[in-house]
Amino acid sequence: MSRFVAHAAVCRALLLGRLALTFAAVGVGVRLTDDVWRSLGPLAVVGVATAAQVTVLTRWPAAVRWRLGTLLVDAALMIGILLLSQGGVAYFCYAAGHAALTGALLGIHGLLLWVANAGLGLAVATELLRAAGAGGDTSVAAPFVLAFPMVNIVCGLGAAVMTAALAGYIDASVTTVATAQYAAAASERTRLARELHDSVAKTLRGVSFAAVALPALLRRQPDLAEQLATTVSEGADTAVREARELLAGLRRDVPDRPFPEVVQGICRTWSDSAGVPVRVSGDPIDLPLAARYELTQILNEALHNVARHANATSVQVDLHQPEGAVELTIRDNGTGFQMPGELTELSNSGNFGIIGMTERAQAVGGSLHVQSAVGVGTTLVARVPLPGSANLAADRSGRAMSP
Repeated sequence: MSRFVAHAAVCRALLLGRLALTFAAVGVGVRLTDDVWRSLGPLAVVGVATAAQVTVLTRWPAAVRWRLGTLLVDAALMIGILLLSQGGVAYFCYAAGHAALTGALLGIHGLLLWVANAGLGLAVATELLRAAGAGGDTSVAAPFVLAFPMVNIVCGLGAAVMTAALAGYIDASVTTVATAQYAAAASERTRLARELHDSVAKTLRGVSFAAVALPALLRRQPDLAEQLATTVSEGADTAVREARELLAGLRRDVPDRPFPEVVQGICRTWSDSAGVPVRVSGDPIDLPLAARYELTQILNEALHNVARHANATSVQVDLHQPEGAVELTIRDNGTGFQMPGELTELSNSGNFGIIGMTERAQAVGGSLHVQSAVGVGTTLVARVPLPGSANLAADRSGRAMSP
């Protein structure tokens, strides 16, 4: 596919370049000849032929696959121009373009055609010199006229090299894009597996264990079996809720949209639901899919914490890109709380929201910082390093929460 694209692009460029060269050369030659129509006739043929060829390649690029047929049509036009111009400059320009077209379509395999094309050009040049010699000295013009056909080989080789280089570049670009897409898909699968393992899978495993023990308890301890059945039912409901939350999280980020727009959409939806105004400011930012997902989850969790605990009347969300990283800041004017010195203290008290957000930031090499005090609101800053940034190591070393 890449070589087909390269051939079509190079052929169109060569056809248009040949037309421009022929117009320029014939335009100069018109002033040096008495027979104007002898120059303008071939020029008109070149213009019409080029327009037709470029149109075909533009509307039906697959036509370039029939390389020999394309070259035969172009060779027939070259012979027609030779007869019309009687060996004029239009023929030599067209012949050089034909050699270049052969190089683009056949590569180095067109060497024999370049040589044959050069041989025909030499025969025409020799005949022109012989006819001119009958009327005067041709010692000055001979070297220039005989050099024209040799340009065919140079043009053919140059076009072959250019087409091969372009095809190689396209191959490398396609490989790079495919590798990036594969890496993104692998990262997405890993993230989904982690999410399923940390939520739905653990819940279903507990439900499974309880369901296995249920038949035996029904025979021995009916009252305990009834309690266990309730536990199984609640566990199934929890698994369903966790699966829905996971699906909602996947829908929350729309990779086709710029990340600041996604942040604004999440804030708008939450504000409409909670009745709390949210001001959003942000820079144009492009993030990997994994980082986008984790930041949207952190933002969603932080906003829900505000709705549940903060009693805030306004929220400010800022998305900025300091050197080598992206920072998402969520600030509210709520009641705030007393920050403990260690995350384990939050865990012991049953407050897992900040712990989960910290783990999400760490999952993409970032960090989470929370500042809060009773009566002054809460500020949460999630910082994620950009790929390849020099700050990656520093961010990883500073993952711990700062009070």
